[in-house]
Amino acid sequence: MTRRRPTSADDLLTRLGRLTAQVRTGTELQQARVELAEALQREMLPAELPSVPGLRVAARYSPARHGLDIGGDWYDAFPLPDGSLAFCIGDVQGHDVEAAAFMGQVRIGLRAVAVSAADPGEVLRRANELLLSVDSSLFATCTFLRFDPATQELESARAGHVPIVWASADGRCGIAEDDGGLPLGLMLGEEYPVARRRMTQPGSFVLVTDGVVEGPSFPIEAGLEQVAGLVSAGCCGDPDVLAAEVMKVADSTGHADDAAVLVLTYDGPPPAERPG
Repeated sequence: MTRRRPTSADDLLTRLGRLTAQVRTGTELQQARVELAEALQREMLPAELPSVPGLRVAARYSPARHGLDIGGDWYDAFPLPDGSLAFCIGDVQGHDVEAAAFMGQVRIGLRAVAVSAADPGEVLRRANELLLSVDSSLFATCTFLRFDPATQELESARAGHVPIVWASADGRCGIAEDDGGLPLGLMLGEEYPVARRRMTQPGSFVLVTDGVVEGPSFPIEAGLEQVAGLVSAGCCGDPDVLAAEVMKVADSTGHADDAAVLVLTYDGPPPAERPG
């Protein structure tokens, strides 16, 4: 029978040093992936937000609290060839570099199909088909809006995403539980109903991702109610201030996910269209 040689202190120190180096390498690799995901995320967000007379826009993005859950949330805004403005916000299932890269595909896909689509519902339908064609295992929730300054109409459609929160200068406010479809990238042939609103009163429409309003022990209903209170109080003020206030709701949810907020503040119809 072979007898085992007793482990010396030097042997233990050598093994400890080797394990420490391996852990450090793994930690550094994970940190590098987190930093890459955050860099990708921020690089893909729009540098500027478009606006037209009577409509002011602001946004906020906050990375995940602990770094490991970054990579899914985004917002975007861009002009369309017919003079209207497109706005969208969304959340990719999954995290890290893969989710950030998929988010980029979703964002580019939405921009590509929006140029020729008839309405937000068709934008989401075409984007869904496009994402399914690349055969990814990920999916994304999304809300897409289009504002037409000529008609003062706001159209919206959503794909499994958090409802829009709105408030107007006449004291009305609410959480828009409009009908929607499944998240993008799940089912071929999915349809996305379109909600249409003619803008007649000053007010704000606020879009958020679930990282703002939901946490491990914080229900989404409570988060949306908090946001509704803030939107009601600040619907006619500075949209940048309102976006910052809404983002603070995430502090009470205990969330670990990243988070995004997009605010559209409508100042009312053009002077020629105002009564009197």
